[in-house]
Amino acid sequence: MAGSSLFALIDKIAVALDDVALMTKVAAKKTAGVLGDDLALNAQQVSGVKADREIPVVWAVAKGSFVNKLILVPAALLLSAFLPSLITPLLIIGGAYLCYEGVEKIYHNLQGDHDDEQHQKDINALVDDNIDLVEYEKDKIKGAIRTDFILSAEIIIIALGTVQHRAFIDQATVVSLIAVLMTIGVYGLVAGIVKIDDLGVYLLQNPKSGFRGKVREKVGNGLLSFAPKLMKSLSFLGTAAMFLVGGGILVHGIEYFHHLQVAAENVVNSWPAHNWYSWLVGPIFTLVLGMFLGSIVLLLVNMFSKLKETVQSS
Repeated sequence: MAGSSLFALIDKIAVALDDVALMTKVAAKKTAGVLGDDLALNAQQVSGVKADREIPVVWAVAKGSFVNKLILVPAALLLSAFLPSLITPLLIIGGAYLCYEGVEKIYHNLQGDHDDEQHQKDINALVDDNIDLVEYEKDKIKGAIRTDFILSAEIIIIALGTVQHRAFIDQATVVSLIAVLMTIGVYGLVAGIVKIDDLGVYLLQNPKSGFRGKVREKVGNGLLSFAPKLMKSLSFLGTAAMFLVGGGILVHGIEYFHHLQVAAENVVNSWPAHNWYSWLVGPIFTLVLGMFLGSIVLLLVNMFSKLKETVQSS
């Protein structure tokens, strides 16, 4: 479960950071395989955001993430010491929120026109001379740090739940180590992910003659083609991770759902040759449960939003 949470976090942060060098990424994603040596130069001229800003941005968000942990870890430990009964309800709320986030992401992906419109707004913002690109970058960093705070809180609570009945010093040690290692690991991976296409651009910008040059060109174009596929795969797996984590939390936190899962496992175990596929019952159940409950939460949120708009307009 914690691994899925990290996957969801990497997806969310990588997507947020990806917006910072938007036009470099747009060029790579839209023209992969047919790019020339001038790709990065053209992208920088259009966007005004250089690819070498990505690592400083990753570092800025990583520092914000450490600040988040300095807030979240003591808060979680205090909660465990003085209000341990709140841990499970908070986990359930967090699980429902993750399921909602996953369904909302799918919903917005299905609304292709809306995403294209927002995408074009981002591009227009970057080419508008009246737009302060420094502030634009700061806004993206703040958004990434907010996302980090939400999912980090979920991961820390999950980690705390695994050592809830241990001594306080054990809890503090485990949660603190997870917080530090998680931050280093996540942002190390993110830094690598957002620089893949830039490596491809570098190889194309520095052509060599002969066999070596052909290899560099093929590798460069291959990296540029691979980068958007990796982002799409990460987005898909990150969304699935939200349902697996959220649904898993709800199964463990709400007895009724746990009984339903056990019943489903018992049914499948009664089928012939069940040893080949019975291990899939748990993940599939939590995935479906997460999607179902996330859809209900999204429906309620949309109904509340429409009701609020109606009241305000009347």
